[in-house]
Parts: sequence; structure tokens; C-alpha cells
Amino acid sequence: MANPHDVPVYKRRDGLDPVPELGRLSVETPVFRDTAAGVYDWIVVGGEEVRAVLGDAERFSTRPRRGRADHGRPNSPPDPGNLLMYDPPEHTRLRQLLAPVFTMRRVRRMEPAVERIVAERLDVLERAGRPADLMRHFARPVCGLAGCAVLGMPRDDLPELSRMADVRAAARSPRQAAARKAFNAYMARLIARKRRDPGEDLLGALIREHGADVTDKELEGICASVIAGELENASEMLGLAVLALLRHPEQSAALRERPEMMPHAVEELLRYVSVVPVVSPRTALVDVPLGGEVIKAGEAVGCSVFAANRSRPPGEPADGLDVSREPGRHLALGHGIHFCLGAALARMQLGIALSGLLERFPGLRLGAGPDELRFRLLAPQHGIETLPVQW
Repeated sequence: MANPHDVPVYKRRDGLDPVPELGRLSVETPVFRDTAAGVYDWIVVGGEEVRAVLGDAERFSTRPRRGRADHGRPNSPPDPGNLLMYDPPEHTRLRQLLAPVFTMRRVRRMEPAVERIVAERLDVLERAGRPADLMRHFARPVCGLAGCAVLGMPRDDLPELSRMADVRAAARSPRQAAARKAFNAYMARLIARKRRDPGEDLLGALIREHGADVTDKELEGICASVIAGELENASEMLGLAVLALLRHPEQSAALRERPEMMPHAVEELLRYVSVVPVVSPRTALVDVPLGGEVIKAGEAVGCSVFAANRSRPPGEPADGLDVSREPGRHLALGHGIHFCLGAALARMQLGIALSGLLERFPGLRLGAGPDELRFRLLAPQHGIETLPVQW
């Protein structure tokens, strides 16, 4: 497990809460140099400064640069189909093709499938006995199986896909290279099969309606992004959302009494957890004055949406969880042209999973002490290794 003091301050948390230093930085130095040997030259933690960077596609690029020492316009090609690596006009073309497939109306057609998955995994969780690991028996399988349903993947392929995705995201090694190759080969077979028989899932709809305008490589990248988002972002979000509710039993009680508040609760939990601590790097295309500093052309910027969503200046009351809060301008799903394409899917899935869990287990509570919980401090997505629960 990582030592908290080895974790950069912009990724450091006190359980689910920001450390006090983050609040101080957001006021005193909202833009500061990153001294770690990572991919960033600058870290942005001020709320308005984060919005300024994420909302400026003219002066900041999401295309990967070749190395930290490089300067000038980023020149590495994006991974095909990965919207987070595209700039306009390529980003505009691909997003306009994908957006109609991920509308709320289309996503609602997936609700019965997600409801069945949630009910099935609640049965598995109950059979596992008490205490049961909610991450193993519920959060990760629910999100992985939902991803399979969205893409029309055989659900029996999920364990192998999960293993490949885990190794693929690990440190560079021959094993990682082999897993990446196998993962890409799986996606290529999936697309070839879906080209022949699109099916009724969201991927099938994309192929039927826009298949001639999207290459196989782009479709493979889109599928990889969706399933990785489910296995990583969505599953960690669901686990930490449950933990947040269990640590605030009055909020869980309010949701049970007024289930119609669930849409508000989903937005509040997305904001409160902010599972992606730092969004994908932006590279300055020109010199940009920001937060009292000047980001030079070619320098990479990391934006802390967790700081923007949760940090409070010294002396102000700590940020709290309130499931009745009117949805505000949180950044948990991004901002600007790279706002999460699957936002409607993420919200629907989280709402169904939490509703099912609270209804099935009205006495749900933590099955371990706070000091026994182990968080994924250095992972790209903030998360928890295991979440023992009782009921």
C-alpha cells in the first residue's frame, strides 16, 4: 500500500475527504509546478482555473505529447476511437457520430438490462454471507456486466476481459504488452462480429446508423474506452458512493424515505467522490497566463477536479454530503467539449444500483473499521480495494 506522504498532494485524501493542504493551495497557489517525475509540468487546483483549462480547446490540446521534455505543438497521434485524445475537428466529427447513440432516450432502453444485472448481483451478495465484500460481489460485476450489455459482449467473457484490462493498465512490462495485444485482438473480433450482426445494444445502434462513417479501429477504441470506463471509473464510483452513504447513515435514511431524491443523490455523490482525481493531460498550444503563472507552449497541465469540487479555503466549514442538494456545476464528469459522453449511462447505472442496494438491505452497514479500509491512492481512479459490508 502506498504511504500517504508519497502521494502527490493533488491526489491525497483523508478517506473520502480532501486534506486541508488542498484547500490552502486552491486559494494561495491555484496553479503550481509539479515536482514529481510524472507527465505534468503544472497542476491546477483552483476551481475557476480548472474550468478555464477544461473549457479551452483552442489553447489546450488533449493529444498526447511524445515526452515531458518536448515543447511545441503535441504531435503523437491519438489512440483511434479514444475521444479524450482527439482535438477538433477530428473530435467534433467522431463525437457528432457518437452523441445520438448515448442520449438519455437511448440509454433508457438499457434500464431493464441493468435492473436485471443489479438484482442478480444482489442475490450473489446476499449468498456470500456476512461480512461480504461489496466490491467483489456487487460493484465491479455490476459495472462490468453493464458494459457488456451496452456493447453486446458475451457476459462470460467478462472475467478474462477484466484480467486483460488490469494488466493493460499496469506498469510497462512484457506482460503488459501481451495483455494489450490480446485486449486489442478481442476488440477486433468483437467489431468484426458486430459488423455482421449489429444487435440491439448501443454499439449495434452505432454500427447500423453510422457504421460506414467509423473505421474498425475507431470502433475498437470506442469499445475499449467504454469497457475500461465501466471496469475502472464506474465500479470505483459505485463502491465509494456506497461507502459515502454508509458513513452518513442519515443520508441513506433520507433516500429510503424519499426515493424520488435519487437523481439529486446521484449528482451529489458524483461530486462528492470525484473518482477521477486528475483528468487527462492538457498541453498548452500557446503561452497561457493562468492563476498568476504563465503556462508555456508545450507544457502539460493536470487539472484536479477533486480539488475543484471539494476543497474549501482554510477557515470555511468542511464540505459535507447532502443528497437533497440541488445539482450544481460539479466537474466529476468533465467540462467543455470533453464532457463525458456516457454521462447519461453513468447516472442511470449508479441510480439503479444504489436504489436496489438500499431497498434490499435496509440495515446495510460497514463490516470493518475505518482504519481497516485500504484506498487506491496512486491509481488513476480513486477507489477502495475491498468494502466489507454487513446487513
